[in-house]
Amino acid sequence: MKVLFMGTPDFAAGILAAICERSRHETICVVTQPDKPKGRSGNPVPGPVKTYASEHGITVLQPDRIKDEDEVAALKGIDADIYVVAAFGQILSKEILDIPKYGCINVHASLLPEYRGAAPIQWAIADGKEYTGVTVQQMNEGVDTGDIITSSKVAIASDETGESLFDKLMHAGEDLIIQTLDLIESGKAERTPQDESKATRARILKKEMGLIDFCKSAVEIERMIRAFTPWPGGFTYLDNRMLKIKKCSVCPDDIKGSPGQIVKVSKDDLTVSCGSGNLIITHIQPEGKKEMSVHDFLLGHNVACGTVLGR
Repeated sequence: MKVLFMGTPDFAAGILAAICERSRHETICVVTQPDKPKGRSGNPVPGPVKTYASEHGITVLQPDRIKDEDEVAALKGIDADIYVVAAFGQILSKEILDIPKYGCINVHASLLPEYRGAAPIQWAIADGKEYTGVTVQQMNEGVDTGDIITSSKVAIASDETGESLFDKLMHAGEDLIIQTLDLIESGKAERTPQDESKATRARILKKEMGLIDFCKSAVEIERMIRAFTPWPGGFTYLDNRMLKIKKCSVCPDDIKGSPGQIVKVSKDDLTVSCGSGNLIITHIQPEGKKEMSVHDFLLGHNVACGTVLGR
């Protein structure tokens, strides 16, 4: 089949590479978000999907608004059998969904109908799920509400971070998209409506969500810090300066203190009281500095037992 691919970030670039390098299907065009300013220079930088497509001689379109009349007309002029969408970043109109012969399919990083929306990988970890996965769905006008074609289950490890789970799900999605395209081409693909009663939403991440609320349980905070790695991370304040918590674990001993209070200082870690349980912090990133061990931090800073983290 002739494929038109829509996507922008790393996750989508992995799916695109799988189609191009491991399937018998031909990618004839890529549609991706416009280049975004990055760094102190503010110069526009292409996303991973555009970079891959450019390196492999694939035509690239970068519409500001995919639903504009001129952009829809351009899509209609491309002879694609199917559109494959993965983390594109724009909503497709019904007019666009109806263009290709086999419609539009979407690779989503959750086991739909759970975690519809922008950040399914992070919220699966934060919520303490044992499993998540990847789903390929036949797109409709809703957000991640289309019929399920295929899915692949992936275990979430006890030390999983948003970054490590991202890699797992990308690789699962690479295998799944090839399988799904072959099923669609052969006419063997089955489509199952989603159970709306089981639908959940994965709300978009914002920087302020990384602020640690020590009134929550140590278990919840530890999961959140792993889930939000690498962004927005989990952070608090020490002496009114931001302190990112990079690595931590739940303390088996319940040392009583007020939420956010450091109840134990050792040469290698800090133990902080939470709403329920305690958190052992082993690696941090002080404001304006690189990540370091608590051991190294304490060599140059005097942190007393009883200090309260936060503002």
